[in-house]
Amino acid sequence: MSLSTHRAVEVLRAAGESTRMRILSLLAREELAVLEICRVLGQSQPRISRHLKLLAEAGLVERFPDGAWVFYRLAIGGQAGDLIESIIARIDPKDPIILRDLEQLDAVWAERTAEAGEYFARNAARWDEIRSLYVAESDVEAAILEAAGPGPYKRLVDLGSGTGRMLKLLGPHAEHALGLDLSQQMLNIARNEVAEAGLKQIELRHGDIFGTGLPSHCADVVVVHQVLHYLSDPAAAVREAARIVREGGRLVIVDFAPHGLEYLREQHQHRRLGFAEAEMTRWLAECGLSNVHLRDLPSVRSDGLTVRIWTAERGREGRRSAA
Repeated sequence: MSLSTHRAVEVLRAAGESTRMRILSLLAREELAVLEICRVLGQSQPRISRHLKLLAEAGLVERFPDGAWVFYRLAIGGQAGDLIESIIARIDPKDPIILRDLEQLDAVWAERTAEAGEYFARNAARWDEIRSLYVAESDVEAAILEAAGPGPYKRLVDLGSGTGRMLKLLGPHAEHALGLDLSQQMLNIARNEVAEAGLKQIELRHGDIFGTGLPSHCADVVVVHQVLHYLSDPAAAVREAARIVREGGRLVIVDFAPHGLEYLREQHQHRRLGFAEAEMTRWLAECGLSNVHLRDLPSVRSDGLTVRIWTAERGREGRRSAA
């Protein structure tokens, strides 16, 4: 379906201003909070908010609140989105304004990464203790075992393996298991944990959830356990995780339902305060996964968090499951 003349003019008018085009170029790289956009562009929040309002009204960006923060990302799909993507692709990557914006974005990203690295290094030894504040781990582990299926798995991949808890839980059901994490402190603890458990089929590597380097469709089960809420682009991480799920395999994502505990941003480096069912279901469907199942595990604490477990499958060729 093509754009009408009126709609095309509306889209071009919304994008046809230098600050708004810079915002669209930034959001083409990752979702960003309003204050992060202000910092990158060096403009006030009221000014940036006005530009974002115009872009949202034109259907070029999506706005979604997350606790006290508000995030924006490029609108997905549609003729308007395709037109804007085409325009952004034609901007000279060596344009000095774009280069400056990207340098500022890199500085924001580097600061986030440094803060997260310091946090993980500081808390690596008591990571499971911190997780235990949210919900009973025994209940979560039982639900994850059910979600992953009885096995045996030829290959298990755990992205963001942390202290190796998921590898210890699911590894006994796998012929080979691989855990990736960016934190060397976490990997050291995980190596000790799996060695003490006698799980010789488990391999641990320093690796990035956004670019695992693994072949497509190589794993029977892929697990992403309590990782997405730390990430700048959780949708991209879901895409990479889904990419390595083989036909007939499963992706298991464990994270939180939306909540309002802002102190988790300040004290525990959480970037997103949970994920809505519709948001995750859409991401999984866009990755070609189906048969999506969600299970909620509420905390018994009044101030606790609800753990959410999503399971999705890559249907076998010729007989894919309905979403």
